[in-house]
Amino acid sequence: MSELLAALATELPADSLVVDPDIVEPYRYDRAMTVRPGRPVAVVRAGSTAEVQAVLRIATRFGAPVVTRGAGTGLSGGSAAVDGCITVSTERMRSLTIDPAGMTATVQPGLLNAEVKAAAREHGLWYPPDPSSFEICSIGGNLATNAGGLCCVKYGVTTDYVLGMEVVLADGRAVRLGGRTVKDVAGYDLKRLFVGSEGTLGVITEATLRLRPLPPPPTTVVATFAKVVDAARAVAAVMAQIRPAALELMDRAAVAAVEQVKPMGLDPSIGVLLLGQSDTGMAEAEVIAAACRDAGATYVALTGDPVEGEMFMAARRMAIPCVERLGTVLIEDVGVPIPRIPDLMAAVEAIALRRDTAIPVIGHAGDGNFHPLVTFDRADPDATARAGVAFDEVMDAALALGGTITGEHGIGTLKVHRLGVQLGDDVLDLTRRVKHALDPLGILNPGKWA
Repeated sequence: MSELLAALATELPADSLVVDPDIVEPYRYDRAMTVRPGRPVAVVRAGSTAEVQAVLRIATRFGAPVVTRGAGTGLSGGSAAVDGCITVSTERMRSLTIDPAGMTATVQPGLLNAEVKAAAREHGLWYPPDPSSFEICSIGGNLATNAGGLCCVKYGVTTDYVLGMEVVLADGRAVRLGGRTVKDVAGYDLKRLFVGSEGTLGVITEATLRLRPLPPPPTTVVATFAKVVDAARAVAAVMAQIRPAALELMDRAAVAAVEQVKPMGLDPSIGVLLLGQSDTGMAEAEVIAAACRDAGATYVALTGDPVEGEMFMAARRMAIPCVERLGTVLIEDVGVPIPRIPDLMAAVEAIALRRDTAIPVIGHAGDGNFHPLVTFDRADPDATARAGVAFDEVMDAALALGGTITGEHGIGTLKVHRLGVQLGDDVLDLTRRVKHALDPLGILNPGKWA
């Protein structure tokens, strides 16, 4: 251990290497608070690709595990430390260059999603991937999990905006994948292999991202329903006709949690709140409104006021942190084909009742990606056990409906025990062979999904 630390101290700037236990402590966790992290031997706050290369060369020499960490906002335990690891924090890697003519942003992973959006906006451009945590999550974490968000129903997810990247491999080599062109089919599209790989194949140290022109101000549709399944039917009807800029769902418990923490004038007695947005004008918004009325909405309203519309969307973004005030939360991230959304909502209701566990539901309804929030009192062993069973049953329900156990948060530690159920033995074996080819010693984020 002392030889490992001595090697790191020799290769790195003094202020990059952290071993003080009190400073190391917060780097052990992400937001998946039910995950029990290990203890790193050191944290390296890398400031450059060269420093990351040095860490990985040393880690390979000593066979030491390496866990890469961004802003720590992950929800699946993907960046949680393992015992004896070197945690590489990318928080100091914050370079950003906007090319307005090429409509690209070249960024390092420590930048926050919101910072990239703000820099693009200064040039009349837009970086669309839009996680609810966009103000606090890092681009590196977005790349590692292939993050989605509210607007991805129309504009796609993180991988759709990655033109190229620089990656440091397990042995310390730095490679550039992709480039700056929209079309590029020279060789395998390896950059997409690394997007969503959760730090198990390499450390992303730079990315070239596509930008788009700023969209017009949206028109927002607000609809309430007595039953979740009615809202789900409305979602299916909308998506059969158009692709809205956003289509988000909050059930009664989620709405009530937001109102309890930050009153916004929402009626906590409603069954379900459905929020739709169109950036093409009132005609498309009317399609959303009509589908809601036809599905039995109890209230439908439209607004072209962007401030009012953003107030409603802000309520949706606040849902997870507000529900977390009610107890410990296991945050689901399941997805199903759009026609099966009503079946998923019914299944979650049945699981909550059967397991006597509160499961508020929010989600990116337009693409079938939902976050049932399994909420419980961690001090109550029986409640904790029921919640764990409910968490697994929600994943199983999604798989039974032809869906997935994660749409955007990643596998991390929380869902590793269900990955094989979704992939099957042959695909899981192929996944492990890819992992071994790039990380033969298994030092990159060990114990996680790969």
